[in-house]
Amino acid sequence: DYEAEHPQFPDVPESEQVPEQGSVPLEAGISQPSHRQQSDSGPAADPADQELLPVPQAAPSPEPPDPQTCSPREYLEYHIFPVLLPGLAELLHEAEKENCFEGRRTKFIASDFLTEWLYNKNPKRKNESFTELFSIPFVKDWLKDHPRPPTPLSLLLSEEEASIIIQSFWRGYRVRCDSKIQELRQWQKKLREEKHINKVVKAFWTKQEVK
Repeated sequence: DYEAEHPQFPDVPESEQVPEQGSVPLEAGISQPSHRQQSDSGPAADPADQELLPVPQAAPSPEPPDPQTCSPREYLEYHIFPVLLPGLAELLHEAEKENCFEGRRTKFIASDFLTEWLYNKNPKRKNESFTELFSIPFVKDWLKDHPRPPTPLSLLLSEEEASIIIQSFWRGYRVRCDSKIQELRQWQKKLREEKHINKVVKAFWTKQEVK
């Protein structure tokens, strides 16, 4: 009576329910192909026919055209890009090391790195030692006529070095604000003005240099 009131598949009509005895699991029916599917699949390919099929082979790389007579596109594809693209890849790796993708200002100069990399990777300099950027002959000649301004200290210092300088300056400022320290500094200033300390020290070092 319970099974009649609570059928095993309440949402499926009785006509679509699978009988309990002699039933085939649904997974087995899906995973095992029927005899009709096997018969329609056709005979296996003959090994002799497979041997006659052409086997794809890698096409031989064409020889680079003459750089003096080739078109601009061929010159770029065969003579420029094979050398420039690896340099650009190394440039991206170096820029990531220098944290160029994290801040707006950085000391890393992409053109300098690429110039140095291409110069040292030149096949004509295969057996020569590594040359730094500012030691390259044409770079030295260029900088003689076009000197660079000095790099700002904010770009040369790391975050740790900059934090140390800022913290030391702040501690010194807090100490100088003390009233006793202010009184001492005023006394030192008055002493320098009355005794002409600067002139005395300068005369002393002049005598030492003469000796």
